Parts: sequence; C-alpha cells; structure tokens
Amino acid sequence: MTFKSSHFLISAPSSNSGKTTLTLALLRALKNRGMVVQPFKCGPDYIDPIHHTTAAGRSSINLDTFMSSEKHVRESYGKFSATADVSVTEGVMGLFDGADKMQGSSAEIAHLLDVPVILVVNAKSMAYSAAPLLFGFKNFDKRINIAGVIFNFVSTESHYGFLKEACADAGVEPLGYLPLNKDISIPSRHLGLQITAGTDYEEIISNLAEVLPKTVNLDRLLEITQREKHSSTSREHSKSSKKPGQLKISIARDEAFTFLYQQNIEMLSRFGEITWFSPLHDNHLPKTDFLYLPGGYPELFAEKLSENVSMRASVAAYCDERGRTLAECGGLMYLAKSLTTQSGETFPMAGVLDCATSMQSAKMTLGYRIANWNNMEIKGHEFHYSNLIQNEMQPESIRITNAKLIETETRIYRKLNTYASYMHLYWAEREEFVRGLLAFGY
Repeated sequence: MTFKSSHFLISAPSSNSGKTTLTLALLRALKNRGMVVQPFKCGPDYIDPIHHTTAAGRSSINLDTFMSSEKHVRESYGKFSATADVSVTEGVMGLFDGADKMQGSSAEIAHLLDVPVILVVNAKSMAYSAAPLLFGFKNFDKRINIAGVIFNFVSTESHYGFLKEACADAGVEPLGYLPLNKDISIPSRHLGLQITAGTDYEEIISNLAEVLPKTVNLDRLLEITQREKHSSTSREHSKSSKKPGQLKISIARDEAFTFLYQQNIEMLSRFGEITWFSPLHDNHLPKTDFLYLPGGYPELFAEKLSENVSMRASVAAYCDERGRTLAECGGLMYLAKSLTTQSGETFPMAGVLDCATSMQSAKMTLGYRIANWNNMEIKGHEFHYSNLIQNEMQPESIRITNAKLIETETRIYRKLNTYASYMHLYWAEREEFVRGLLAFGY
C-alpha cells in the first residue's frame, strides 16, 4: 500500500538569501493546514533546528554527509519522514557549497535523497538578471532537480512580474515571493539566530505563516514535490531497536545549554534512562552514571550560572569523585574555573578543569573536525568565539584535523573521568564509540 506526501529542500545561491525565514514560514503555514510537517537541516548547525521545532511542532533532524555516512543520512531521513505529510529540509550556505567543493553540501544531500530543490533568491536589487542565475543553477548539475523558485525581498507585484519573465526564459517555475516587511524579518544572531530573550520568535513565525500564503502558491509547491511512499516504511522505522541499558544519564538542557543532536540522544538512550536537568534553574545534579554537558550560550548567562552555587558544587563534586563526564564547548566553559564575558566581567564557574575561558579578544573558530581517538575515527565540528586562558591542562594524545585533513589546534582534555573539548561530537552511528565513552575504555 502506498500513500502520497511531499518533500523538498530549501536552498539558495548564497547565504543571507532568506532560507531560514522561508523555511520557518513554510513549516508553520503547512502545519496550520493540519498537515504533519517534519523539518530537517543540512549540515551541523544546532540553532536553526531549534526554530524549526518551534515552527513545526516536531523535532528537526540534522542531515550531514560529512559527519555521518550516506547510509545513516538515508536512514535518518526515511525514519523521521515516514509519518509526515510533508518533509521540509533547510539547506546550508549556497546550494553547492560544501566542506570540500560539494562534499557535505545541500546539493549532495538533495541528490542522495532524491529531494526536489526549491531555490530562494534574494531579489532586492534584481530583475531580469535572475534569468542567467537560475539557468546556471538549473543546468550546472543535472542530477539536482531544481523544481521551482521563491523570491525574497520583492518590493511590488510589478517587480515580481519582471522576475516571472526571467523564470520563463530560464526554465524554472516561479512559486511566489516574500515581500519586504519588517514584521517578518529575523534579527541577526549570536553564532546564528538568537534563541533567548529579546525577540519573540513565536510572533515572527506566526506573522510569517500569515503572510506567506498570500504571495506563495503552496498548493502548487506541494503538487510538484509530491512522491509516493510505502506504508510499510512507517512500521519498519517505528520498531524499537534495542532494549535500553541501565545507566542513569544526565544531560544539561536549558537556555544556556541547547546544542544537541536528536540522533545523538537516541543513541545515548540505548544505554540507559535519560534525565534532563538545568544548570541554570535546578539546585543539584540528579543521580548520575554519565553526565553530558553540551554546548550552548553559557557566556550569555554567566552571572546566573555563577549564582547557582549549589549546582556548581554538585557538578564539581560529581566530577571530582571520578564521575563519567563529557563536556563540549559551552560545557567545557561551565566546568572551567571562571568565564570572562565580552564586557570584561569574570564569573566563577564549576572549577573542575584547570583553566578559565574568555570571550575577550577572541576570534571565531569554525569548521568540521575529525578526531583519531584510540584508533577510532569520530567526526564533529567546532564553532566558538571564546578561548582558553590560564590553561594548565595537558591535552590527550589525540590528533584532530579539519575536513581537508590538516591538523588543527583543537584539543581534547581529560581530568579524572571528565573529557572536555571545544569539539562537538557526532556519534549517532558509532555505538562502539559511545560504549567506550560510557565505560571510559579510552
């Protein structure tokens, strides 16, 4: 038995074209129609998926052909799209931009999953010049199905008329546009879209969903991106893989610690019961066999994290008693002796690691990473502005390279049974790595 659903990937010629704005608008507008909408995100980004989840009401899933295998990407897409009426994937950077040429690009994922591509083009200062741009993207790689285009920052209906003429000559179907409108603009972000106080994202998403259907042909979009799926796919992916283990796993999650991959959490859940806790709001660490402190924005909540003395003491006591711990980026910053903000204020942190961190005079560090850890390859990425100061720790003998296999300055540190690094790890298909990590077999 088969049933029909739609799926498509939102991409663009370059960054800052409006991919996230359009994606959020589509997710909520389709959800408002009563459809089950499954969001995905190309690449390692943590922040866009948080907004996707808000807009769609379902957890957004990362698809990354650098950090994981093609088989894993296909399985993730099949599993999470199986019960959806429509699957919407947001691309990363420009359509063909990858870690090394097209490697890890949105185009690579579109080809791998046979997903139609909908381009979003910034038309703010463009009219007929859209024709050669669209023609080039449509014909550069015939394996990629450019199904249509939606224009952003369109000033008037007559402006859109010129753009439609360009589409006709380029052979790409126009599906509508988003107008210039300050009520649906998304502010720039700290390491991406801001996710904390000061911006009402629910209001912005609601406004986007109200405006979008007035100028974008949603019916046509769903029609040209329709596919047939076998109902058995849903049953296959709904089966439980393994009986969970007995470990008590505590994971930090609140405004300060938000950088999590759903697939990583699902892998951890095979080994025991997961308890979420907040270093900001809770008083003490839950009973724990393994503590995971992911990345996030501790620098934006440094004072409040520092004021929660009982939690800092609870975490420090656990780590000092040789509790098994993994701290990534923001988690490392929380375990350090102190954190100095961009404004120069310094706040005590948990004091587990023999270092401090600072947001001052720091430059952005960004890129994919490959760690050769005890003869096992584990991939991930790095993205931060802070740096280590007063660092008295000795790094583990683990070679870490970038996507082009050039060795980086990234390090992994160990104190007792605590591992800490600026590297965000992706272990969703590396059960043997997680097994070793939980037992500290490394």
